[in-house]
Amino acid sequence: MKALKYILFLILTLIIGLTIYIAVQPNSFEIKRTRTIEAPTQVIYNNVIDFENWEAWSPWTEKNNETKVTLGEKTKGIGSSYSWVDKVGKGQLKTIETSENNSIDQKLQFGEYAPSDIHWDFKPKTKSITEVSWTMNSDKIPFKFKAYALFTGGFDEMIGPDFERGLERLDSIVVSSMKVYSIKIDKITQHGGGFYLYNTTSAKMNDYENIKQEMFAKVSAYVKANNITTAGPPFVLYHKLDEENNAVMFSCCIPTTNQVITVESDILTGQLDPFKALKTTLKGNYSNIQEAWKTSLSYIPENNLIQTELGPMLEVYVTDSTKTSNPADWITELYLALD
Repeated sequence: MKALKYILFLILTLIIGLTIYIAVQPNSFEIKRTRTIEAPTQVIYNNVIDFENWEAWSPWTEKNNETKVTLGEKTKGIGSSYSWVDKVGKGQLKTIETSENNSIDQKLQFGEYAPSDIHWDFKPKTKSITEVSWTMNSDKIPFKFKAYALFTGGFDEMIGPDFERGLERLDSIVVSSMKVYSIKIDKITQHGGGFYLYNTTSAKMNDYENIKQEMFAKVSAYVKANNITTAGPPFVLYHKLDEENNAVMFSCCIPTTNQVITVESDILTGQLDPFKALKTTLKGNYSNIQEAWKTSLSYIPENNLIQTELGPMLEVYVTDSTKTSNPADWITELYLALD
């Protein structure tokens, strides 16, 4: 009997000691994970700021597919919310402050416990590479959470791997989303033609993109310097494509409302007469433009159409890629002249 009392006393002492030990643990913690993602800052920010996207990369819904997620009336920006119920309990995440393309601040609450702070940082390393940081901290840790953390190796060990997995999945989804594209043969249409300013050159295919950008920059600068009114998006007019010699001859053009008499020898005025054309639309990265052209050129004989010999071949850049960061949203229209 005395031995049993001694054992019970010892157990009680251990419980009291453990309780005191847990209680005196720090009342605050911070967990931070960072990942470098090969995507423009705006693309990543736009994904994270909208809770409709979270379920696709959330590490917790991946771990527990029985989690029931409920989106708030507002899912994007300040005041948006995201709540869930799972076998552990219920929780809510709410966005309270944002700095567009820079940071997001949120409040995370489990049940009736005091909320924790969530902070996102988006730091561009280059135009197409971003460092993303995901941080969680709290200074009011409930006793229950302290105890659980103590037996699982601490808060960093308990939550850190989930943040790492979430960033890994976010990386994969964002990068994949930028590769989405579609090619659509629209219809036979009438291109209105019109005046345009242009410069012309020939180049090797592997130098084409860089030279094209330089040429467009020069024509654009001339338009701006002379306050010329434009009449639509810029386009490339192809004159000759020599695949055997890996060469292309083309003009970089900006349409104008009227004929412009230029004073620079390499900036000229041209005019397209209206023409019947097969129109094809590429939605997605310019890296898919060759496939779009092949689709257009194949469609013509397959549908008993006749391409006009030496007729216009236009590549119209409807979307300004400097203002639209996600390549999946870029729109390019192709026009092939038909008899």
